[in-house]
Amino acid sequence: MHDDDEVSGRVTLATVAKEAGVSMPTVSKVLNGRSDVSRATRAKVERLLDLHGYRRRAQPSSRSPLIEIVFHELESIWAMELIRGVENVAKENRATVVLTESGTRHTPAPEWLPGVLQRRPMGVVLVFSTLPEDIKRQLRAAAIPFVVIDPAGDPDPDVPSVGSANWAGGLAATRHLTDLGHERVAIITGPEDMLCSLARLDGYRSAMAMAGLVADPRLTRFGDFHVQSGFEHAMDLLKGPDRPTAIFAGSDLQALGVLEATRVTGLRVPEDLSVVGYDDVPLAQWSSPPLTTVHQPLRHMAEEASRMLLRPDDPGAAAQRIELATHLVVRQSTARYEGA
Repeated sequence: MHDDDEVSGRVTLATVAKEAGVSMPTVSKVLNGRSDVSRATRAKVERLLDLHGYRRRAQPSSRSPLIEIVFHELESIWAMELIRGVENVAKENRATVVLTESGTRHTPAPEWLPGVLQRRPMGVVLVFSTLPEDIKRQLRAAAIPFVVIDPAGDPDPDVPSVGSANWAGGLAATRHLTDLGHERVAIITGPEDMLCSLARLDGYRSAMAMAGLVADPRLTRFGDFHVQSGFEHAMDLLKGPDRPTAIFAGSDLQALGVLEATRVTGLRVPEDLSVVGYDDVPLAQWSSPPLTTVHQPLRHMAEEASRMLLRPDDPGAAAQRIELATHLVVRQSTARYEGA
């Protein structure tokens, strides 16, 4: 126990220790993320801490000057944009950035937790769809702030998060193509179990309906946001006699795969096929031709998430959600449809 814990907190911890049938040092070990506590005991103590509403007050001196960012993969281009955003805020606060790769795109792996409890960073930025209840509970008990940069668009209501307007981005991309006269517009969105993929798909369908067009289900594909899936789906879409005249790819990486498939099949962009990407990563302006894409403010999203971590404690911050705008960036991969 620290001397600066509130008296009410001491009473709560004594009550928790008594009800859990453990000693006060054991409760302290759970709060401090020590590994020498059995899983069953840890779960019992955490459940009682949560039941009693115990929240440890964060002391600046007890935190390391670190901001941790956790991904399920570090290889994608957009991950670098998020890292740069966190670094910008870390420099402002004389902190160091810690990068961690863990888990799946939905949630970090359980083995990540003991390490972060020992490191005690100023805060954690998590690039995941959801967080398990036990991870949220242990981070809060240890007074480690966390924010989700939410790729799925549907965070738990008790998790502070930063996202972007995926539906509006899908709408803008597709309206650009229909305004150019394209009627057979295909979409290669992201994974079917991520709401950001579905939101971009809904924006696509809305834009098609606004143009008085029927969205052909045969022109809808679910990829994984990487180059290979864009290439494979585009090859399949372009080999038929009734091919699309435009493709909206749910990420710039998938759009690069579409460009390669177009080259392999002997078609030209934008003369034979218009292509729109999503994210506006720096590489998009250097593709051949330069890529029309939806700008998702990835670096700004990471900066906002990092600043949320470092704000003074706010009773209403637990459910804070920031959603940043997207906008279309028109380059040379799209053109008016001149077909019959």
